[in-house]
Amino acid sequence: MTTQKRVLITSALPYINGIKHLGNLAGSMLPADVYARFQRSRGRETLYICATDEHGTPAELAAIEENLPVAEYCTKWWAIQKKLGEGFGLSFDYFGRSSSIQNRELTQHFAKTLWERGHIEERTTRQVYSKADGRFLPDRYVIGTCPHCGYDRARGDQCENCTRVLDPADLIQPRSALSGSTDIELRDSKHLFLQQAKFSDELRKWIGTRQEWSPLVTSIALKWLDEGLQDRGITRDLAWGVPVNAETWGPNPDGKRPDVEGLKGKVFYVWFDAPIEYIGSTKEWADSAPAGTNSRDWKSWWVGDDAQKNVRYVEFMGKDNVPFHTVGFPVTILGSGEKWKLVDQIKGFNWLNYYGGKFSTSQKRGIFMDAALEILPPDFWRWYLTANAPESADSSFTWQHFADTVNKDLADVLGNFINRTLKFTEGKFGAQVPEGGKPGPKETKLADELERRFGIYTVFLEEIQLRKAAQELRAIWVLGNEYLADAAPWTTIRTDKDAAAVSVRVAINLIRLFAILSAPVIPFASEAMAKALGLDIKTLHWPKGKIADEMAVLKPGHAFTIPPVLFAKIAPEQIAAWEERFGGAGP
Repeated sequence: MTTQKRVLITSALPYINGIKHLGNLAGSMLPADVYARFQRSRGRETLYICATDEHGTPAELAAIEENLPVAEYCTKWWAIQKKLGEGFGLSFDYFGRSSSIQNRELTQHFAKTLWERGHIEERTTRQVYSKADGRFLPDRYVIGTCPHCGYDRARGDQCENCTRVLDPADLIQPRSALSGSTDIELRDSKHLFLQQAKFSDELRKWIGTRQEWSPLVTSIALKWLDEGLQDRGITRDLAWGVPVNAETWGPNPDGKRPDVEGLKGKVFYVWFDAPIEYIGSTKEWADSAPAGTNSRDWKSWWVGDDAQKNVRYVEFMGKDNVPFHTVGFPVTILGSGEKWKLVDQIKGFNWLNYYGGKFSTSQKRGIFMDAALEILPPDFWRWYLTANAPESADSSFTWQHFADTVNKDLADVLGNFINRTLKFTEGKFGAQVPEGGKPGPKETKLADELERRFGIYTVFLEEIQLRKAAQELRAIWVLGNEYLADAAPWTTIRTDKDAAAVSVRVAINLIRLFAILSAPVIPFASEAMAKALGLDIKTLHWPKGKIADEMAVLKPGHAFTIPPVLFAKIAPEQIAAWEERFGGAGP
């Protein structure tokens, strides 16, 4: 439960290589946005940070495919990903780039500090060299069969299928991702290793204090520790990345200086610098402040006593990213000996699958963010992905299930309530909140039940239990429909106009309340709901008093308009067309 006044939120950095699929959205960026919007609505100072992950082999390989210099490729795709995030309403306070000068400086700072404190050592390793390509092959440039699960397209750094972290030498029948050649061999190369193994006891103790972590996150972290934590290579033979700045380093505790010549031309491994970009992007945010302002103090969020005491730090990610955030990044922080903020809560997600098979950027399988926005409004996707968040287990997308969820929840429940309330009121009382009558037992019963449901909904959002939160939000919408059906103003107006006025006055106030409570999940519809009532959603905040009071905020005479249809139903022929376009059952 959040008690700190300041909330720092990061979502896993999307790789720069192309447009992200709905699985990426559902597993990190969207849930982080829902949580950030909720925290802001509660009046808490909130900073939501994300960035593109631009280093490493995915960027190089993708740039080669597009025949672009890698830096130019990254600039192009950063702009595209930023625009798509905005299209989905992702309310990043800053969307940075891991190739930024801020991240470069911070990464080099951490490496220097870790070396001088004795937590990095040099090792001569056997690296994969491709004779056909005439170069060393970084981990992701090597493809082969996973020795653990048998997946035949496992990468040299991690198996996409079973999530096990690998070394290229572990692969069966390895081949070059550049040329496909199997004419590869191992050669000596000097590299730096972060000594993770000696932090095992400290990590286990720290993880034991993270009581809010889900079983998914804790089990992945402990599995790594139980299997024996290994030191991790943090440099690669690449041209694109944060350069190793060993020439600036002082001696380690043994008096040894780094082999500057042997490390020349190497860069830091993407999984070393990418998490540091959370800090780097925050510094980018601070540095982007308008001239003459001093309001953005990035250090107060990340380092020092204030950050330790007053900031709650929450990370959102898919389960494949959990090991690097429960081991690698914490070792970097702990090993520095500096007062950097460690994560308080990690919200890890299972997979969102597509008809039982995995969404895949590399295999272009599933629905991608650009196509999703092309065919339907963002709130349709936001609602479905939140209501079906893969929290406790993998979940599977099908077009029929998607359409059923949208039609039943958004169109039949919320949209129907708004439409019939405002249309009936305009027809019988004019386009304003009617006067007359006083609330009675029906309204008291409604207020009591709304109060109960609102409390549960708030707790679920605070605990980041998104599926349960969505269920409670839908139940709140249902209460409005049940109240209106019971009050039946279209019938009572024939004999008791005041009673009808009371019920529609309450219903219009419920639209205002629903706009506030729905805003974290479906912000565009919430904005339209508020606008129809002549309100600005940005000025509406999470209720602090009694819900009964929220049911009477808009007084008689308050004008409204009838908005366009918020949630058009998805028709069977649309489902058929989308199944044909995007694929249906089967991998």
